[in-house]
Amino acid sequence: MNNAILDKINREQLKEEAIPEFGVGDTVSVHVRIREGDKERIQVYTGVVIARDGSGSTETFTVRRISYGEGVERVFPIHAPTVAKIEVQRLGKVRRAKLYYLRNLSGKKARIKERRP
Repeated sequence: MNNAILDKINREQLKEEAIPEFGVGDTVSVHVRIREGDKERIQVYTGVVIARDGSGSTETFTVRRISYGEGVERVFPIHAPTVAKIEVQRLGKVRRAKLYYLRNLSGKKARIKERRP
């Protein structure tokens, strides 16, 4: 009985619009809604997806980018209302489910080969 209630709540929380197919290693642009006082704007965060976790309404993905020579990672819930849009820029060819090893690499060593669709 409890599972049926939880499933119903999870289905209600899922986004209606289509989310593009993307995986670990892909380069994505995440359009995030930023609220500053009473104003709202869209900020684009572009980087490599290094992890995907969870399922259903609690699914998240981690995006890593280099900003001013420093590695920055952000975790985004896929179905959050703050995520306006996700665009896939490049498809990456990787053999791991989590790319945490990229944290220790820099420069050319941190590049990911492109997968042809």
